[in-house]
Amino acid sequence: MIHNFLIEKNGDLWLTEDEQDNLKISYRIKEVIFEGKSAFQHVMILDSYDFGRMLVLDSVVQTTSLDGYIYNEIITHVPLLIHPQPKKVLIIGGGDCGAAKEVCKYDEVERVDLVEIDGLVVEACKQHLPDVSGNLNDPRVHYIFDDGVEFVKNKRSEYDVIIVDSSDPVGPAQVLFEQSFYNSLYQALNDDGVMVCQSQSPIFHKKVMKQTFHRISQLFHSTKLYTAVVPTYPGGLWSFTIGSKQDMKVNKDKLKNKTTLYVNEEIIEYCFALPQFMLDKN
Repeated sequence: MIHNFLIEKNGDLWLTEDEQDNLKISYRIKEVIFEGKSAFQHVMILDSYDFGRMLVLDSVVQTTSLDGYIYNEIITHVPLLIHPQPKKVLIIGGGDCGAAKEVCKYDEVERVDLVEIDGLVVEACKQHLPDVSGNLNDPRVHYIFDDGVEFVKNKRSEYDVIIVDSSDPVGPAQVLFEQSFYNSLYQALNDDGVMVCQSQSPIFHKKVMKQTFHRISQLFHSTKLYTAVVPTYPGGLWSFTIGSKQDMKVNKDKLKNKTTLYVNEEIIEYCFALPQFMLDKN
């Protein structure tokens, strides 16, 4: 075992995540379920006391059994309810398979391309993090282990919905927040296409959120911010930015008969209601 990022204190294992210069978050760990190092990063599945099993990449918690469904449901169902007939969906990132699992709840979806740069993440989550991945085994999902930026660069009018399930804008993920990447997403979408991305904490990362909204709004006919509370993430409150080539109209009827733990008709309606401090986003 490598245990690069775990510290033992009084017989207990602790994972400490350096969120900012003045903020650290520590989790008490029951055991290391899986650990490995890919060509891209250090990958762990840990079993924690309060959050259950969690995916940790280079010491940063990405998703947990306790609340991973909140993030995965809100980043997928919103664009799928806005697009009138989503048949082909692209997920960039999302190696924990949670977003793909939610997309597969829509019968009209014919193909899901999941582009994840690190195959070890998919392998570890499918085997050791079933609360998030759902042991995903759907023939519509095509795993493409590649750089998402390069993959989408030359695509033209190919997808109905694109979901960017990225980690924080540091290191390899930084390019997923650049204007050139959003340009590629726009070109890869059909004329009624919709894209969504996570745009960080509106409290701790307000600059990133504003920048993301601004860049996407330069391209798309309609751009909106919406939020969800994800306890794992710093500050809890988390933002998402959605862009559509057409007017946005949410068809909540499509939620009927969908099994969800967080999303319902009321959540879909009110997730676009922003606190006053977020309205000053431009």
